[in-house]
Amino acid sequence: MNRREVVFALLALGSARAARAQQSGRIYRVGVLNAGRAPGSADAFYALSQEFEKLGWVEGKNLVIERRFAEDHIERLDALAAELVRLKVDVIYTVGTLAPLAAKRAMSTIPIVMGAAGDPLGSGLVSNLAHPGGNVTGNSMMVPELGGKRLELMKELLPSLTRAAIFWNAANPYSANVYRTTRDAANALSVALQSLELRKPEDFDAASQAALRERAGALLVVEDPLTFDLCAQIAKFAADHRLPAIYGLKFYVQAGGLMSYGASFADLQRRAVVYVDKILKGAKPGDLPVEQPRKFELIVSLKAARGIDLKIPASLLARADEMIE
Repeated sequence: MNRREVVFALLALGSARAARAQQSGRIYRVGVLNAGRAPGSADAFYALSQEFEKLGWVEGKNLVIERRFAEDHIERLDALAAELVRLKVDVIYTVGTLAPLAAKRAMSTIPIVMGAAGDPLGSGLVSNLAHPGGNVTGNSMMVPELGGKRLELMKELLPSLTRAAIFWNAANPYSANVYRTTRDAANALSVALQSLELRKPEDFDAASQAALRERAGALLVVEDPLTFDLCAQIAKFAADHRLPAIYGLKFYVQAGGLMSYGASFADLQRRAVVYVDKILKGAKPGDLPVEQPRKFELIVSLKAARGIDLKIPASLLARADEMIE
């Protein structure tokens, strides 16, 4: 048997095993663990079900999805992770960095898929990206230069910018990393960067008032479940005070924000579901390499720009992947 024949034989064997698994009548259970709120993430998790269906996994037929949300109270994550363990789920799909950390603390055998973790290596989720070993794998959002790139885009939008403020979740290791790289970029660009630390939703009012007192000329928002749940409030605050703001994900612009630059969450989610599919069909998480973002997108809201009488430079519009009217 030559190499080509061997490859086709292995593919056929894998397909046959997958078919037997789905025809056996077994119902698989996938746990979903998120530090954020369910209402704010509803659309994203509806899309999650659609991604599963594309691979033959249908809720109520051969799949049950157990969704657990900490509602921005990270102290609840450990109990929610333990609950998923008691339910004997086959895989746990996590969002962000804090959720997979809680899941890993709760068990060492159930596979954990990171839907979009911040810094898997630095946070201790895995010991090696290419060969993670253990029970954790999935997607990383860690691209250190993103914070600096967003500030560069803001300087392109506002060439005279000298003061900016950044909202970030001080309880999230990923957010802390992005904050540090943004601070370094601010020093290089001669922009004074004001840190607006958030740990819970109630911190937003004090942080936003601090931005006004320091006369910030622009806002940067680091993406994570907490700031995602606050995205509508942040966008309204920015609009009310005519502050141009840049965010990490498209969701924030859809909620009224001006501009975002970062990894495509939709792409990360699709790829994470593929991880879950492979594991349900017999793959070991420790054998599946952790992947970094492949697709990045610049989203600009012309509607939000008009609301604060801001003209978007043609150079930015030409590079935008999507413009929201």
